[in-house]
Order: sequence, then structure tokens, then C-alpha cells
Amino acid sequence: MAAHNPSYTQCLELKSEVSTCLSLRVPPPADCLWTVQLKEYPTSPRRGGSNSSTPGSSCQEGTNGISWLQTLIHVVKGNIGTGLLGLPLAMKNAGIVLGPLSLLAIGLLAVHCMGVLVKCARHFCCRLSKPFMDYGDAMMHALEASPCAWLQDHARWGRYIVLFFLIVDQLGFCCVFLMFLADNLKQVIETANGTTANCQGRGVMTPTPTVDARIYAVSVLPFLVPLVYVRNLRALSTFSALANVLMLGSLVLIFQHLLQEIPDPSSLPLVANWKTYPLFFGTVVFAFEGIGVVLPLENKMQHRTQFPLVLYGGMFMIIILHISFGALGYLKFGATTQASITLNLPNCWLYQSVKLLYLGGICLTYPLQFYVPAEIIVPFAVSRVPNCWAFAVDLGVRTALVCLTCILAILVPRLDLVLSLVGSVSSSALALIIPPLLEISTFYSQGMSPLTIAKDALISIVGFVGFMAGTYQALTELIKSGDSLPFPNATAFVVHPYSFCHNYPTLLL
Repeated sequence: MAAHNPSYTQCLELKSEVSTCLSLRVPPPADCLWTVQLKEYPTSPRRGGSNSSTPGSSCQEGTNGISWLQTLIHVVKGNIGTGLLGLPLAMKNAGIVLGPLSLLAIGLLAVHCMGVLVKCARHFCCRLSKPFMDYGDAMMHALEASPCAWLQDHARWGRYIVLFFLIVDQLGFCCVFLMFLADNLKQVIETANGTTANCQGRGVMTPTPTVDARIYAVSVLPFLVPLVYVRNLRALSTFSALANVLMLGSLVLIFQHLLQEIPDPSSLPLVANWKTYPLFFGTVVFAFEGIGVVLPLENKMQHRTQFPLVLYGGMFMIIILHISFGALGYLKFGATTQASITLNLPNCWLYQSVKLLYLGGICLTYPLQFYVPAEIIVPFAVSRVPNCWAFAVDLGVRTALVCLTCILAILVPRLDLVLSLVGSVSSSALALIIPPLLEISTFYSQGMSPLTIAKDALISIVGFVGFMAGTYQALTELIKSGDSLPFPNATAFVVHPYSFCHNYPTLLL
């Protein structure tokens, strides 16, 4: 192939009905090309459109991307949400000793798999001279590079499978966010009359029934819909920073309460019933909910060589936070631990404000979790209509997806089981099962040590066992909860002997 003369000006033609030509010096910044493709629907990378670039451009640094600090904000924010608040209950399902140890092990595996995903994607970017590589494309190219002819012929299905799990995973997060908002907003409003300035002890909550919890879920839609219209990661970093501030403030106050008068842990089981351990697995994997935003952040970063340091540094802080929060929450509330630790807080104005702060943080986190499925679904829908309808279809599809998550949230009866189900089904596949297989397919032909192959196989097996056991146990509990009173672990609005199960039938089956 003839060497490319960098003195010439390369004209990059966007494939659209309106011919557009951008004059760029070779090589064009990878980050700039990504921005162009996000703005022009017909060439969005999620469509699988052309993302060719000049040789070597994929391995060079951009100048207009997000900084390392903005990337760190996204990484931290992408892994702190409702899953964190469910970790004390997860500890109850595993035991006060087995829980923290298992959480540490799963966290290290998840972070390792994030690094494997980035390594494989970067390998194909340089090998194929592409400026970016999403999760689905990385899986497709890995299967094309595998030694198995059948996998090579069906490589495109690898991309479809990854995109399916990404959509289920991120929209599942959004559903859980809405369930959390409805639970806590209902509790704050119904107990407002009995809220006092005394934060000592649990307090007695006397709820004043207002409206059905489903109304609370619907009431937040007008606030969420405008947020999902934002498509730029740089703009979303502002939301993430504000959400970090709100949630950091609430977490500090929650930690302050958890550290007061810690009960004697001798009454807590070191290892819980083995039947509830699959629920622990699903909730913990759900808590590490940032796998879907890893590659978009790496693709958008100004200096990509800094990304591994930012990723591992941010995830180290996340693991420490998860272990300490889950263990302290279970130590504090023991057998009365609820699906969200905020529902265990005393009924005083200080901790009611904590719930409101976290509600605000979750609202601002919603568009970041919504970003990945939107970038998969919206360009596909827009490509099916004339350009004059592109903007309207874009907004319409985003609005419809938000409404879909709301519909699912108001029909599913229990927050704790939905956390475990989403984590077991989609999060385990994306975070533990697929990345090791991706590494084997990518580098097997180039020679891999038996130890690396065994390591990848073991991680995938662990993820698959958790996938099967967690899904089965969560579905079983969900089906049972539709015909009986909720279990002690069920999400309860306030401390009242009723839950969603009495208000409407179960969605499943």
C-alpha cells in the first residue's frame, strides 16, 4: 500500500443525503471524528457505519476530548447509584464475613475485565486503523480473529449479543432508578407530618397515605425527559459532577449515622444461607454498573494513554466504598436491613434531606446510564426516516424509552429482587462472562500462555454460574412474591406491612 502523504488535505465525506465535506489535516483527531459522527446520524458508529480513518490515526491522541478529571468523574459516577444502597442487604444475603470477602473478589474480577475490554478494543483500533471501537464491534472483530471458522462466519452475532445485553443492562439500571425514586419519595412525603428534629434512634414512622407509588414514578418523568435529550458527554460531565456532589453529601451523612453506636456483630451469621447467596451475587455485580460506559469514555478521552490509570484509580476507590458501605450498613441494621439503606434511616429532617439529596443525584445519573442504549437504538431508528424527520424521531425515541422504563418500574413489585435479576442476567454477562472470552478470541492466534487461558476460562465460568443461579433465584422469589406477603428483604414504603404486591399484580409471566 502506498504511503500516505500527510501534506495533502483529506476530505472526509459523511454518508448522508446532504453531501458534506470536512477539510481535515491528516491524520484527523480521533476524538473530533467521534464528535462528527455523533452529530450526523447516518454515520453514527452505533449503526455500524463506516468509521475508517487514516492509518495510525486510531493510536494517536486527540485534542478536543474530555480531560482525565472529567473521565474520572464519569467513571466514579457510573459506578455509584442505587446498587450501592442495596449492598447492606446483599451482605445480609451472604454473611458478615463471606459478604465482604466475596465483594472484594467480584470487584477485582470486574475491574480486571474492564481492563481486558479496553485492551482488546485498543488492539483492534490500531490493527484496523479505526479511531474508536465500541463493545459490540470489539466482540465482532474478536470472533473474526478467532481460529474457529464457524465463529468467523457468525461474527456479527457477537455484536448483536453484546448490544442486546447493553440495552437490557442500562435500561434495567434506569428502571431501578425509577423504583428507588418512587420508594423514597413516597416515604419522605408520607412521613413528613411525623418528622422531627430528633435523629437519635430509629424513631416511629407514622405514614399519612397520599397516592399510589406508581404516581410518584410517573411524576418524575417531566424532570427526566429533558435530561435524556443531552447527547454530549462533555455536557453530561456537568450533570455527573453535580450528582457526585449531591450523592457525596448524602453518603457522608449516611456513613456518619452508620458509625454511631454500632451493634455487637456476634449475633450476625458469618455465612448466610446458601440459597440467598445468588441474590448477593446479582446485587454486587449490579453495583459495579459502569461496564457500559468504559469504552465510550476511553474513546472520548483527550489523552487515551491516561485512561488505564484513571480507570483503576477510580475503581479502587469504588471497591473500598462498596465494601465499607455494605458491611457497615448490615452491622448497623442487621436483620431489619431493607432493599435500600435509605429506608432504614431515622425519621428526622436531617436524614429526610439525605434522601432528597440522593434522589437528586439519581435523577442526574439517569441520563448517563441512558446514554449507552440511546446511542444504540436512536441512530438505528433515525436511519429509517428521511433527514427532515431525524430530529423529531430522535426526541420521540428517547421519550418513548424513558416512558418504557417507567412502565416497567411501576409494574415490578420488589426493588431488591430486580436489582439481583438485572445484575445476574445482563451485568454478569457484560462484566464477567464476555470480556475473558473476548481476550481469548482476540489473542489466541497470536499465542497465549496456558495460565492466561485458564484464568479467562475460570472467570467466565464463575460469571456463568452466577448468571444461572442468580437469575433462577431472583425469578423464583419474584414469582412467589406475587402470591404472598413480601419477604423481610422486600422493599417497603416506610415501615408498613404492605408493599407493591398489594397494589398491583406481578409483571413476570
